[in-house]
Amino acid sequence: MALLPVADALARVLETAETLATENVSLSSALGRTLAEPLAARLTNPPFDASAMDGYAVRASDVASVPVTLKVIGEAGAGRPFTGNVANGEAVRIFTGGALPEGLDTVVIQENTEASGNDITIQQTASRRENVRPKGEDFAVGRPLLERGHRVTARDILLAAAAGHGTLPVVRRPIVALLATGDELVEPGTTPSYGQIPASNSFGLAAVAEAAGAEARILGIARDSHASLAEALERAEGADVLVTIGGASVGDHDLVRPALEKSGAVLQFYKIAMRPGKPMFFGKRPKAATGNGDASSQICLGLPGNPVASLICARVFLVPLIGRLLGREVPLETISAVIATSLPPNGPREHYMRAKLDRTVSPPRATPFGNQDSGLVSSLQRADCLVVVPVNSPGMAAGSPITVLNLDI
Repeated sequence: MALLPVADALARVLETAETLATENVSLSSALGRTLAEPLAARLTNPPFDASAMDGYAVRASDVASVPVTLKVIGEAGAGRPFTGNVANGEAVRIFTGGALPEGLDTVVIQENTEASGNDITIQQTASRRENVRPKGEDFAVGRPLLERGHRVTARDILLAAAAGHGTLPVVRRPIVALLATGDELVEPGTTPSYGQIPASNSFGLAAVAEAAGAEARILGIARDSHASLAEALERAEGADVLVTIGGASVGDHDLVRPALEKSGAVLQFYKIAMRPGKPMFFGKRPKAATGNGDASSQICLGLPGNPVASLICARVFLVPLIGRLLGREVPLETISAVIATSLPPNGPREHYMRAKLDRTVSPPRATPFGNQDSGLVSSLQRADCLVVVPVNSPGMAAGSPITVLNLDI
């Protein structure tokens, strides 16, 4: 049976995902969330003609010829407007952010004046609207500010607050449950016995899911037994996505797929034309109602137990899936580069090679690491990109064009 191409596998995963329900969150909780609706201004900014400097609010016609002496009849500070009438030949002391009094159209900065009692002498002319921030210069009520599907940044929160929003409508964060499997695994931080290794994948994948905008739930370690897997799968109920790690191959102890099928999962594909990551599988199983209006199916991704393979699969499949659940498209961000060293011919699987990318040259130059063994996590940490070698690619000479996938999201 031919292996499923990576692009086809990704399309199948994404076509099953629908945007989750909307919830309102406070501005203090909105960072990194995804807008469920377009955002428009509820206020005008500035809400009034405001002084941009400390000085004196005047009529431009009164200071067209200098020097000229005006009578100061009041003061306008930020949050303390002057509401009286101002006649010709009069001025109002004003401070930065203060509302320009009715009938006045200019601010003379204090450095260009001389004060004497209640009088000021203007030493330099000022044109109309000088040192004034006009009402609505930034935005007016109703102006569109942010689009649906936008991921909220610190700058967006500042904008939303200035525009009169105290809460934001966002898409509920997908819950991603992560289940490590295998008798050889122990919790990180404990001392492994002979034949054991730390369960590192769960924590790396949880970080990937959180960075992509999901809520990650680490379910612990399921042992290589039907009873342990069944109990662990019950703990995953209610999650939007279940990621199993390991046990996805065809060995005597690879029990994850049978356990999922027994729990009601229907697998849609198994094995893809990807290196590393060939034994990945995908399916769906019934999900209990979460109370968020999202009672549907749980998406199941079975990732290889190999640490490098699992994280690369998560970058290629899990990150775009989370984006789709959040209502925003997260295309695989690739750039065009050249290969720094020659590459041998590739086989029937698309090869994702760990590499370093030199962006100081044009075009950027990618240098794959010499040892691509998928158990070497230190080389994955050092890499900043993945060189994507097409299926059945002939050997490449140094300087050949290549596609590179960013590792960071």
